[in-house]
Amino acid sequence: MISQFFTYLHYDFVQDALLAGTLSAVLGAVVGYFVVLRNVGFAAHALGHIGFAGAAGAGLLGLTPFEGMLLLTIGSGVFMGATGDKVHRSDLAIGMVLATALGLGRLFLNFHSDFAGQAIAILFGDIFGVSHTQLIQMLVLAVVSLLALSLFSRRLLFASTQPRLAEARGLRLSTLSVSFMVILAIAVSIASQVVGILLVFALVIAPAGIALRVCRTFWSGMICSITLGVVGVWLGILLACATDWPPTFCITALFFIIYAAVEFHARFVRRLDH
Repeated sequence: MISQFFTYLHYDFVQDALLAGTLSAVLGAVVGYFVVLRNVGFAAHALGHIGFAGAAGAGLLGLTPFEGMLLLTIGSGVFMGATGDKVHRSDLAIGMVLATALGLGRLFLNFHSDFAGQAIAILFGDIFGVSHTQLIQMLVLAVVSLLALSLFSRRLLFASTQPRLAEARGLRLSTLSVSFMVILAIAVSIASQVVGILLVFALVIAPAGIALRVCRTFWSGMICSITLGVVGVWLGILLACATDWPPTFCITALFFIIYAAVEFHARFVRRLDH
């Protein structure tokens, strides 16, 4: 079985999938850690659905689905970021925008019927179909996003854990919020190339959520989140090669199994020990 996995690594499309998955996992794990801390998980989920409208409408503007998704999610991220800490309290409004975005996406597909065949790939991902052009785009966006996030990560962590104190210290929370939401929009767009828009929540949230359950410090949690994300994506892709199952299912199933095991240990085993 192990030798068979090494055989898969010789295929170009598997190598491209692993590279795309790694970029998505690293950026998603880092950004997702702050998403969980800031309690804006539903906003991250909504950005994926909004991205579907952008991807579906891209053909009408002569853009690629990824470019259309990126433009609309970044624009929506700026708007959400401008609302500051109201984002996580606006579930109804975000839910309405989310549903409307899906409806718009369906309308755009109706106008551009030749694009309908790509709808499933947009919704559920097509990691084995990532092109070299997309890989370059993903690499540039991931590197730029991580570098930008590193510039204000300390302030963002402070504002995420102690928002009132951070504001009293003179930090511009609105600027931090907008900057973070733009990076989140990029992370969601990149992650959607791996697991699709409907399941992007798993890749962005799951590793960070699991890490926060088992780690007590920021850096240990961040490293754990990144490790879980990369390992989960790699195992999911290789498992998909071995079973011919959809890689999206394999990746999300692995994260669910890990999450269930961690929750079981935290709720029952650790409680019995005490």
